[in-house]
Amino acid sequence: MHILYLSYDGLTDPLGQSQVLPYLIGLSVKGATIHIISFDKQERFEKQKSLIEKIVTENNLVWHPMAYTKRPPVLSTIYDLWHLRNKAKQIVQENKIEIVHCRSYLTSLVGLWLKKKLHTKFVFDMRGFWADERVEGKIWNLQNPIYKRIYSFFKNKEKQFLEQSDAIVCLTYAAKSEMMKWSFKMDAEKITVIPCCVDVDFFNKKNLPFKERNIFRKKIGVDENELLLIYTGGLGTWYCLEEMLLFFKKLLVQKSNSTFLILTAENPSMVFNAAKKISVDEKKIIVLEATRADMPSYLNAADLALFFILPSFSKSASSPTKQGEMMAMELPIICNAGVGDTAQIIKKYYAGWVIEKFDDNNFSQVAIEISKKISLDKNKIRQGAEEFFGLKNGVENYFKIYQKLSSLHIQK
Repeated sequence: MHILYLSYDGLTDPLGQSQVLPYLIGLSVKGATIHIISFDKQERFEKQKSLIEKIVTENNLVWHPMAYTKRPPVLSTIYDLWHLRNKAKQIVQENKIEIVHCRSYLTSLVGLWLKKKLHTKFVFDMRGFWADERVEGKIWNLQNPIYKRIYSFFKNKEKQFLEQSDAIVCLTYAAKSEMMKWSFKMDAEKITVIPCCVDVDFFNKKNLPFKERNIFRKKIGVDENELLLIYTGGLGTWYCLEEMLLFFKKLLVQKSNSTFLILTAENPSMVFNAAKKISVDEKKIIVLEATRADMPSYLNAADLALFFILPSFSKSASSPTKQGEMMAMELPIICNAGVGDTAQIIKKYYAGWVIEKFDDNNFSQVAIEISKKISLDKNKIRQGAEEFFGLKNGVENYFKIYQKLSSLHIQK
């Protein structure tokens, strides 16, 4: 089977390395011939090009990187998509491509066009409710007539993608349930739920020497008797930094010997300014940037994990990558309700605490429970990661889609 995979995210981006390449490597091992077009930012491309080229070559993938353009807004994206369409058409014609697998909405404009033009099968890997995310995340202001027209355009295209694609992949059961309520006809059988998966072999405590935990705690200045709370990832738009700090403030009331480690590429001043605003002791907070290679060690050094995400309509379709990584490292999680399947997974596997509402009462209640004793079954948490977020399961589900569409393509 011959696949063309289209991603507007770069393979040199952290997201490309964690949420694109691992799947494609697994699919290549299972026998798929995969060509990849990605849009890579110049600075990251220059730093990571050799590494990614080595990975794709070793795994029999064919990579066609293209330059991502950022300015001017809107016009630069149109320019990129024009180049993508030409390049994708050329690859399809030269390599007997059967299936075009499109990550999110922008590349799906090209995927749908190729289906109509060259009769390839089209996989709409929607990731989330993208157009609504742009509005709710205040990236597109609908008071601006340009963004209002863009939003309407993509909502119309969303309907076409869902109706005319040969297969749909979404990240959550909550999203599938929501879509089945929509007014236009859609076949539930062609929707596959595949969450943001995690390499549970890479994120595995058993790979780390027994002494490593205390070595890492010492490295960041945390005593072995302290309670170490950890957050990983970005802090803009959707991630509720102030609410996380307010929860930590309540935790300090119950367990004064606690430290909050935040692993992020954001400027540390963003965290410390927010902490100062709500009178959280800055000495109790550590902000560091970590490589993916070190992430298991940092998670292994922690006692608890925390993430709060702004609940909204579009977030019902979101699957936080960090959840699978944290659970794979057997970490109890404090999270909030209203985001994809997150709360349901925590409750199913008894993997932590779900905050129903961002307020003092809810924060205090969970902080008190934690202060008594953290007695959750770590094996059960790990089991949840393997069953729900395991990369092998994700690869197998994608491969089943490819097999089905490839056989249909051959029959045609």
